[in-house]
Amino acid sequence: MNNISGRWKLGFALALTAAAMWGLIPIALKGMLSLLDPITTTFFRLFLAGAILTPLLIFGNQLPNRAKLLSPKLALRLVGTGVLVAGNYGLFCFGLEKTTPEAAEVMIQIAPMLLLLAGLWIFKESFSAMQWAGFACFVCGLLLFFNHHLKDLFIAFNAYGLGMLMVAMSGVCWAGYAVSQKFLLREFNPQETMMAFYWVGTLALLPFCNFTPLPLFDLWQWLLLLACGVITLIAYGSFAESLMHIQASRASALIALSPLLTMAIMQSIPLDGIRAEPLGWLSLIGALMVVIGSMATAMAVKRA
Repeated sequence: MNNISGRWKLGFALALTAAAMWGLIPIALKGMLSLLDPITTTFFRLFLAGAILTPLLIFGNQLPNRAKLLSPKLALRLVGTGVLVAGNYGLFCFGLEKTTPEAAEVMIQIAPMLLLLAGLWIFKESFSAMQWAGFACFVCGLLLFFNHHLKDLFIAFNAYGLGMLMVAMSGVCWAGYAVSQKFLLREFNPQETMMAFYWVGTLALLPFCNFTPLPLFDLWQWLLLLACGVITLIAYGSFAESLMHIQASRASALIALSPLLTMAIMQSIPLDGIRAEPLGWLSLIGALMVVIGSMATAMAVKRA
């Protein structure tokens, strides 16, 4: 995959923007889930992002490859990848509903790790000793972070454990999306693909939505719903664009920082109706190990 511009400063800024947005997403979504069910919340994330992005691309003449949609193969790949994006969004919401923003954001870090592991198989890459050490650090960090929930995860498997499983499955969907996106970027620009993904997900979820709570929303609740869509648009748009300028491994390393922002906000700012994860020293060390392990695995490229 050599279609990288080399504008690393722009790619760095875009990936860092995506990391910041992904750090905010679980907090905004947790507030939204007290008002709407996970499917309807996910529908609005996709719909609002698509509704904002589509006119910008149409009136900005940024759809140069739309004729390629007539290709059944490319259209089917866009639909399949859009379903993966919807699965990523929806499963994350279902998992977040049963857990906390910090826990969900730490667990979802398996997504970029899975993307790196996929590179071993799909892109015929190889891991250096340092990368395997980073992977071991990541796994140990997860165990340390969830040290007070190990029974919930592996023995009792209660609502918390089910929630973490759903977040993990969301990570699998994300890794599948990211791999497919790299191939699609040979034919489309990043924003074209994201527009397609948003509308595929919107149409797929529409029959299962419950809109009855909406007439009861006040101004702040509508603003929160809009924020979920805007943050989603910025996060995925920035990440997709970053892949045009830097290697996927570099982008993955930067988005690994997102749990630190989530934890900093949740642990320092009391938020009405949103429970913070009770974190001891072991959990804090574990979270740091997850971030360091993710970054080390992404950045420690094997030398020829």
